[in-house]
Amino acid sequence: MIDFAILPLYLTAIVALLLIPGPDMLLIASSSLSYGKKVGVFASLGTATSGVILSILSAAGVSAMIAMSPMALEVLRMLGAVYLLKMGIDCIRAGSTDAPEVSAQKNLAKSLYYKAIFNNLLNPKALLFFVLFLPQFVSTDIVASSATQMFALGTLLNVAGLTFNVLLVFVVSKLGQSLLTNSRFQMYQNKVMGSVFLILAAWLLFSQLPNPVA
Repeated sequence: MIDFAILPLYLTAIVALLLIPGPDMLLIASSSLSYGKKVGVFASLGTATSGVILSILSAAGVSAMIAMSPMALEVLRMLGAVYLLKMGIDCIRAGSTDAPEVSAQKNLAKSLYYKAIFNNLLNPKALLFFVLFLPQFVSTDIVASSATQMFALGTLLNVAGLTFNVLLVFVVSKLGQSLLTNSRFQMYQNKVMGSVFLILAAWLLFSQLPNPVA
């Protein structure tokens, strides 16, 4: 389903992309640092889930149609920014008295899983990435259709991304282990994550969208 002749180039491009800091890396690293390994892994799974959805949309051609509409992208941008702003404000307003939600790792992990999904799906740059990047590696030299190749390329990207993000979680959570047991830091965990969501909202609002037609 993938032209093996272009596979080395594609894998090189994936590695380069994964090493570039972005909103997903920020969310996963900060959740691991603030709440621990389990929450970070669930955030990674949320990002991977959104990647699967975007791969399906790209293969079906839906994302390309949306990306051709500047209005649709602006609506996505505004929805994403409002959603992240709300999460940021909610986290910052949550004081140390809200600790049961923080200590309930299962509920918190599930919450970060869904937040990671929406963080990516409501980011028009993620949509444009799948529209602009994957088609460059669709080959006419194999019998597989372009839709099949797009899905296969997206799946490979998601597997590589999930592997990278889980490794990131283990590294960051290990480095931040002393913080997780620090009572002073525990008082500010929600505010740390709230600040991250506000940064992501600003990132989404003020970053320049590429032109999908160019």
